[in-house]
Amino acid sequence: MVDHGDRKKVNQVVDTGKGYELPLLLFAGFRTLIDRLHAELARQGHPGLRPAHGFAMQAIGVEGATASDIGRRLGVSKQAAGKTVDRLLALGYAERADDPADARRKLVRLTPRGDDALARSAAVFDELRAEWAATLGPGRVRDVEAALRTVVPAETTYRLDATSWLGTP
Repeated sequence: MVDHGDRKKVNQVVDTGKGYELPLLLFAGFRTLIDRLHAELARQGHPGLRPAHGFAMQAIGVEGATASDIGRRLGVSKQAAGKTVDRLLALGYAERADDPADARRKLVRLTPRGDDALARSAAVFDELRAEWAATLGPGRVRDVEAALRTVVPAETTYRLDATSWLGTP
């Protein structure tokens, strides 16, 4: 339960081992990985990247995508996706290009800098996973991954959107 009697503890779980602790621990693990990733990316020459940028670059994909496609993949409006794309353009991680299949459309594509950031992200995630395996043991990390694959529906495993969390676009 959350202790509202002491304002200093408003965001602290007071009872361990309760059902509501699981999502908090999962989120804390996710947050730990993402925060460490971004600290390392900053050290490696990508200080302006934020978690939302990584999701947007994944939504752009290797073939590129329109702002509408990116918005749909992220579960946000075309305008919200456009703001993130504009930031990626300004930081040099993406560029706009003509769509070879339809001259009326513009595609957003990753630049070599965007590809570099994603490649470095993958390498950092491998290092972070190795750290977890060194701390917990490789079998326990594999067990956690296998257990999560079992309880997470396959169609949502790699979804980028959070529409139902934030409201519909």
